[in-house]
Amino acid sequence: MTSEPLQVEQPVDSTAPTLVTERLQLRAWSLDDAPAALPVYGDANVARWLSPAMDQVPDVAAMRLLIQMWTAEDARLAPPAGRWTVALRETGEVIGGAVLLPLPPGNEDLEIGWQLHPAQWGKGYATEITHALAKWAFSQDIDEVFAVVRPRNERAAAVAHKTGMQWVGETEKYYGLTLQVFRLRKADLT
Repeated sequence: MTSEPLQVEQPVDSTAPTLVTERLQLRAWSLDDAPAALPVYGDANVARWLSPAMDQVPDVAAMRLLIQMWTAEDARLAPPAGRWTVALRETGEVIGGAVLLPLPPGNEDLEIGWQLHPAQWGKGYATEITHALAKWAFSQDIDEVFAVVRPRNERAAAVAHKTGMQWVGETEKYYGLTLQVFRLRKADLT
């Protein structure tokens, strides 16, 4: 496991904290992020793997509405849950999004998820995001986090394995989809 330090910048409002890693900054979404987020969530290669299932976002106006919805939902979440914009630390370029959200139906388990523009795949960013979110969750007295992956999404399954997650099995419990479940416990990260 990586031992890179995680910087946490707690905002004064109720939004999720900014998490800073070696190469990335995970920060709260802003409506100004919509044009940069559209190439991620509007890409068929990204949207097809999302759970819960989500259509490609068709335009900037729809992306703004989605960000508004996420922001409103985040305001009702208890830490460490939240949604983040993923930006390159050096340039501020938005390259995707990340989530740490309660899994339905019981909201007992926390899901780690990431969505990156395909041009950013294969650079280790998903692993860096997963470690940052897991460290944040574990610092908030969470003992384990989960990733849920569609069965043919070999890229996401590989990231889960690379981050130290253990395969738990397949289930239809979450989102009404058949999903592979991976778990990361605090002891697995250290």
